[in-house]
Amino acid sequence: MLFIPDKVRRRLLTERDRQSGFSAVVRDRIKAAGLRPTKQRIALGEILFRAHQGHTTAEQLHRQTIKSGVRLSLATVYNTLNQFADAGLLSKVNLDGEQSYFDINISDHHHFYIEAQDLLIDIPADQLTFGKLPSPPEGYRISKIDVLIGLEPVGATGCPGPFSNECAACSGCFSRPNVHPLKEKGPRP
Repeated sequence: MLFIPDKVRRRLLTERDRQSGFSAVVRDRIKAAGLRPTKQRIALGEILFRAHQGHTTAEQLHRQTIKSGVRLSLATVYNTLNQFADAGLLSKVNLDGEQSYFDINISDHHHFYIEAQDLLIDIPADQLTFGKLPSPPEGYRISKIDVLIGLEPVGATGCPGPFSNECAACSGCFSRPNVHPLKEKGPRP
């Protein structure tokens, strides 16, 4: 039998009691997905699910953990995000095989991608219809369809830049800078 000194036992019980409210919800959500609720998973889950982050990359989430005072390696963030996606807590959106976004919205939906802004915007599934799908190979069935539609501003030559109200091409999502709460990158070079 394992002996736990009283001082350590009290500290552990105090930490457990402090994990109330949202931490307990995140812990239960992680457990229900079949994962062990480690401190790292709970910390990342709190950041992801409390603020309803929407779309995030591992790098963006890593920067947020540092800002919040949680010290985790980038590898731990990557591993945890992939484990959350495998367990069904997040969905993974791959862009051209180069970059992956993680989305807390696990319902059926699609995405617009504005490359110049490195920005994903949800498209509800009911706004997209398919005329004819190819037949899957024998022994397989279609389980999910992911659509990623790339966007660029119309007439970008005279465009004064992102989030400007002066450009007709930017009057849509560009005029709402809070569409993507984690957007931390600027335009790509």
